[in-house]
Parts: sequence; C-alpha cells; structure tokens
Amino acid sequence: MSTPAAEHAPGLAPADGIAARARGLTKAYGSGETTVLALDSVDVDIVRGRFTAVMGPSGSGKSTLMHCLAGLDTVSAGQVWLGNTEITGLRERELTRLRRDRIGFMFQSFNLIPTLNALENITLPMNIAGRDPDRAWLDQVIDTLGLRDRLKHRPAQLSGGQQQRVACARALVSRPELIFADEPTGNLDSRAGLEVLGFLREAVDDLGQTVVMVTHDPGAAAHSDLVLFLADGRIVDEMARPTAEAVLERMRLFTGAGSRFSGDGAED
Repeated sequence: MSTPAAEHAPGLAPADGIAARARGLTKAYGSGETTVLALDSVDVDIVRGRFTAVMGPSGSGKSTLMHCLAGLDTVSAGQVWLGNTEITGLRERELTRLRRDRIGFMFQSFNLIPTLNALENITLPMNIAGRDPDRAWLDQVIDTLGLRDRLKHRPAQLSGGQQQRVACARALVSRPELIFADEPTGNLDSRAGLEVLGFLREAVDDLGQTVVMVTHDPGAAAHSDLVLFLADGRIVDEMARPTAEAVLERMRLFTGAGSRFSGDGAED
C-alpha cells in the first residue's frame, strides 16, 4: 500500500497546468431571510497531476465546492473552468457530455449496478458513451487496483473495499481529466479505507491522474499532496505535504478542540 503524500511530493513543484479553477464562486440556497451562503466568493486552482483534499467542519461548503467544480450543481455567481472550458452557463446536455467524457466520480455509496459484474460496472460509462475502452489502459487500471480475479463477480459478491476498488476503476477507465471523490472511505472499515486511499495515491503517482477528495478524516487527508481548509464557505487555509497530526491540529482552529468533523449536511 502507498504511504501518505508527505513522502511522495518533495518540494511540491508545480505540475503542468490547471485541471480546474474557480473565480468568485458563490453558491446560495434559499432567498430572503432564509438564504444560506454555502460558498462565498471562492477562488481556487486545482493543479493537474496532484491529489488535493478538501476539509472543513460540517456545513463549511466542501461538498458544495466539489459539486460546483464538477458541474453537478449550478452556481449563484462566479465562474468555473474545467481545463480551458468554462462550464458555468453550459446547457444541461453539454454538462452531461462533459461530465461523462472528462470527469470521473467516486462516492461514499459506491453507486454500482447490482445486476452487472465488476468488469461491466467498470466499463459502463464508456458503453453508455458508445466508446470502446483502451484495452491496454483498462488492463493497467485493473491490475493496479488488484481486480483481475474479481472481474466476473457482482457487487453483492464483493467486500466493501472491493466494491470501492471497482468504483475507482470505473472512474479511471476513461482517463478523465479530473477525478472527484466524495468521502470515498466513509462506508469502509479502516483497513479497506487505507487500501482505497493507497489506490487513489497510486492513480496520481503511477497513472498520472488528478484527484480531488472531500473528506472529514485527517488520516485520509494525509495521503494527499495539498489540503484545502474551508470554513463558512471560504477557503481559509491550505497545507502542503500534510500529516494526520498536523491536519487535526489545523482543524481544531476552525472547529474547537475535541470537535468531530462530519461529512454530512446538505450544504457541506
């Protein structure tokens, strides 16, 4: 299993290009006196070829930030780009095509189709798009994730960790420009969670992917190259080469000592 990013990114030299960026990103829910400002004029760059973690207390806006960067949610103000493509203002059909062709997703609940086997779940997005996967790349992803002997198994025949590996492979198979992982270890025990974090780390280091992970777990964040800290809808701090202890200490500044960080909440 891979070790945390502190051992992988000496110096954190800038990678070639920006995978996604936002300027003045604002997201409000409701109107009038009931308005909730989930994101407040956020400026952020997601560097290509890096593993970025997004952390913050419940209600800080971290999941909303991911959803807006991924085109899963509309913005109230500001602009968002995927690569050089501005996605704010795109029609839903264009957004659907962009998400399908250029973005990979991993979720806490795995979102596998129970009637399909592992291989069929992995290749489903490309099948829907009417494209054949690159066989060499598919084989590399399958072997990197250790799924070769599980390809004919359906989700019910797989452990939670194996199901999340399948979800990871599905996110990787189309070689997306960016992978968004929303609490990918939330439904896993500690051992399976560490395996999945190791695979995400390998996806960046060995397969050249770009990963953005929302998490409330300092141990998970320690596998990243950079942690962005959100509070009250704003990015208030960042940390390169994180360790679990340093992340936990930084989080205490925003939540108070002894608080538990939750990934739940509609405006998280």
